[in-house]
This record gives sequence, C-alpha cells and structure tokens, in this order.
Amino acid sequence: MTAPETCACPEGVTASRRTFLKGLGLVAGAVAGGPMLGARVSYAADPAYAGDVLVVLSLRGAADGMSIVAPVGDPDYARLRPTIAVPAATGLPTGDRRFALHPALAPLLPLWKAGTLGAIHAVGTPDGSRSHFQATEELERAAPGSSIRTGWLDRVTGTRPGAGVLSTVQVGSGSPGSLLAGPNPELAAGSLKDFSLYSAEWVGPRLATALSALHAADTGPAGAAARTTLAAVGRVGGIVAADPAPHNGAVYPKGELGEALADTARLVRAEAGLRSVCLDLGDWDMHTDLGRAGTGRMAEHAGGLAQALAAFAKDLGSALGRVTVVTISEFGRRAAENGSGGLDHGHGNVMLVMGGGTAGGRVHGRWPGLSPAALDHGDLAGTTDYRNVLGELLVKRCGVPQASLGQVFPGLTPSFPGVVATAR
Repeated sequence: MTAPETCACPEGVTASRRTFLKGLGLVAGAVAGGPMLGARVSYAADPAYAGDVLVVLSLRGAADGMSIVAPVGDPDYARLRPTIAVPAATGLPTGDRRFALHPALAPLLPLWKAGTLGAIHAVGTPDGSRSHFQATEELERAAPGSSIRTGWLDRVTGTRPGAGVLSTVQVGSGSPGSLLAGPNPELAAGSLKDFSLYSAEWVGPRLATALSALHAADTGPAGAAARTTLAAVGRVGGIVAADPAPHNGAVYPKGELGEALADTARLVRAEAGLRSVCLDLGDWDMHTDLGRAGTGRMAEHAGGLAQALAAFAKDLGSALGRVTVVTISEFGRRAAENGSGGLDHGHGNVMLVMGGGTAGGRVHGRWPGLSPAALDHGDLAGTTDYRNVLGELLVKRCGVPQASLGQVFPGLTPSFPGVVATAR
C-alpha cells in the first residue's frame, strides 16, 4: 500500500488508496491491492482457468489436531491425556486403526467414506515460536528465512495474470487479512448481502449513479478505484439477488462460518471468475476445559465446523468436484494435557482437505508417534511441511504451474504427501 497522503480537509485527515475506497461508502467490505487500481476489471469466468476454487479455512487460535483426528491406536495417547483423550470406543472410524475422528465430526463421516474428505497428520511449520502472533504471521507469509512480507495467497493471485477482483475473496471480514497482504487485486466482504454503498443521505442505486458520473472521466488512480469498487458492488449485488438461498436443502448452522460458506457457495455457482477464498473460524485456544472424553468445548467447536462443512458440500452438490477446501492453523497443542483440563501451545497438527479431487477416506503423512523419544520438546513432531500440502493442491488442482511454486513458497523443495487423487 502507498504511504498516506495528507488530505486538504481542515481536520488534517490522512488518506491512502485503501482508505479512499472505504470512503466511497463501501460497507462490510474493501477492495484491496495497490496495482489493481489501474488493472482491468474482470468478473466473467476465465475460460483459460480450469482449476478448482481453493477455499482456505483458518482455524484461529491453534486447533488441537489430536482431538480432531485422534491417534487412538498410539499407546501413549491415552497416557498423555488421561481425562481429555477421545476414547477409541466413541471415535469415528477412519479405516485406519491408528486414528479416529472426533465424534462431533459425525456430519462429515459420509464425506470421509465417500473419499471426498481426508486428513494429513503431523503437519508442521518451519516456525517453532509457539507464539500465536508470530506463528500466524509466518504461517500466512510462508516465506521463512526471507524478507518477503506478502501473504502466500496474494502471491498465488500474482501467478494468474489478468485475474479480476472476484478472483480472490475473503468472506466474513471486511478488512483483508495477512493472507492477502500484497499488491494483487482482492476483495474482502463481511457478507455478500451487506456488501453495498452507503452514505448518510443517499443509499444504493442513487449513490452509485452519482459516483459513476463523478468518476466517469477520471483517468487517475482515484477514478480507477471508484470504477472498480462500483463494479464489484454491482456484481456482488446481482449474485445475491439471483441466488438468495442455499441449494439442495442445505441448512447451515447459525454463525459467521455458516454464513461465509453459504456466500462462498453463491460465488462458486455464479462463475464470476472465483479462484480462491479465505475464511476464519476462531476461538480454538483451549488452555482450560477442553472437554472430558470427547465432550465440552472441543466437541462444540468441532461439531460447528462439521455441520458447516457438511452443509457447504450439500449446497454445492456436484459443484464440490471443482472446489478444494483446506484447513490451516498456526500450530498444534501439547501432547500432554495440563492441570486445567486443557492443552498448551505445541507444534505438530492436522490439516483437513475436502473436495472432488481429494484422496480422501484416509489419514496421510508420516505418524512419528507419541513416545517420549519421538516428541519434539513435548509436542507432536511435524513430519510434513504444511507448504507441501498447499503446494500439491495448488499444482495438481488449482492450475499453478510447478515452475511457479517457488514464487508462492520461496525456498521450498516440493515433496507432495499424496492428498490429491485426481489432478486437473
């Protein structure tokens, strides 16, 4: 983003390209990016793109992967977690005696059995700080050992020349997150139905007409920004009007994730050039009262996640075949429970992958075990770099050339874990 410029207003307000866009009256959303101000505005489906829509779901607060996909067959699991371990008798079968899904994930079991949902266990990151702030920054920057400050999803957008504002979208927050930090064109919306223009005196079409006339002949950055924003608002409004309700009898759970996934399904069906979406689900930082034997706070969170993803799959129907959902979290939790019935910050974790091209119905990755000698300073060791999971999805399902993967994840030596069953 460019440096702020002093406004001529008496109040001495500062303005930048991004704050200018918000000043247009854009409610519950922002159109982000520096060079995009002069970029071509494109909302139609790109006939040259035949890849999946990648949906990146961030489980904020460090979700415990060993509760989500419990290593019930590891003899040290129950020893390390005498009160909070998921019992083997109540865990959902994965087809692998070493692992069971948390019982609250029951809505996802049909997808697991159908092979459209899978997991990668003992996933790690190069960052070992166990600090939420630093780990999240490094997870989303994905460029360890470098001075690069952009987000990896923004760099993915950069591998796709001519992508429009609806190519990469953040849903559920009106402010672009660090995954989208960088110069490429992206859109952030709290919700599609609230993505609109507003002023104290004028609302909707009247304001849009006035702004269109005001900036029609403006060839500078301000005019380009205004036209891009107005086009985005108009296109999103048309999508909501044409597709107001979920399909196939899908019922989303109440809450931000359900609403964001319903909006994502609308964008997928609209064929408006969508290629990447990022979503958040927070409050996974469970130092206390995680829940006894598969109940409690973890069960509530895992259940809400499962209900929302199951509804999303039902809403999309056959269109799920061209969508890939992947979960990420800044780190895992300690192998052993603490004295408060919770788990402190750890390292190795699990990632879930859902979609038509997924090698599902199985747990991928090399399980290092939970014996004292196998632990990483008391944590599950990370044996699969999370960037290799993402890299495989990007290359095999999302149209990123293998030769461009180094642009997205600089310094990574690709070693894909086999989470894709069918490459596009």
